[in-house]
Amino acid sequence: MTNQQGPAIQVNGLEKSYKELRVLRGVSFEVARGSIFALLGSNGAGKTTAVKILSTLLKADAGTARVNGFDVAAQAADVRESISLTGQFAAVDEILSGRENLVLVARLRHLKDPGGIADDLLRRFSLTEAGGRRVATYSGGMRRRLDIAMSLIGEPPVIFLDEPTTGLDPQARIEVWQAVKDLAAGGATVLLTTQYLDEAEQLADRIAILHEGRIIVNGTLAELKRLLPPAKVEYVEKQPSLEDVFLSLVGTKA
Repeated sequence: MTNQQGPAIQVNGLEKSYKELRVLRGVSFEVARGSIFALLGSNGAGKTTAVKILSTLLKADAGTARVNGFDVAAQAADVRESISLTGQFAAVDEILSGRENLVLVARLRHLKDPGGIADDLLRRFSLTEAGGRRVATYSGGMRRRLDIAMSLIGEPPVIFLDEPTTGLDPQARIEVWQAVKDLAAGGATVLLTTQYLDEAEQLADRIAILHEGRIIVNGTLAELKRLLPPAKVEYVEKQPSLEDVFLSLVGTKA
């Protein structure tokens, strides 16, 4: 289901507190359709809270948000039909095979040809050869790719990935990065939360740095790099990395 034109995600002045702890302090941003948007921040910055509000799992104390044109508070059912959410830990059934996991979700969503849907997703995520094996035998990267594949059943236009490579080894992270790039190439809108600077640098069309509940900068990688003057060492110009920008704005290492 897709609702007209405009940004895929619009967030205006979101606030959320847990008793005395103010987690979000007036967060605003937009995500263009078909783009990858990274919400970058340290642990505790409020990234997961923002995603929970956008995916209707949590109510904001103040502010508004629209996903795929639908208000997250007033049209929660429409929002849920428009999105998929993949958390930090793979939500797959280890007893079943990869293909059986996909078929099960397709059947639960009452879709025609669950087997065909499963086979197509196995191909897209380079899991065809492993499709008949129990998920218990999969590597971390394979599990996460299967998890993302499961979340795509029904072709949601907006995809939330909450720290999708947490706990993965470098090779598995690269596998997941490629899967995320493929999602956007297929026309999906991806909102990615991460504390890994290289992940945001590799994947995102735009990056917003969330620090202590506020977005302190939002732009393309090139725009963020221009916030710092280039360092000159022995007459060789050194372009600042995203890490340099992040540390100069936040002051501590992620």
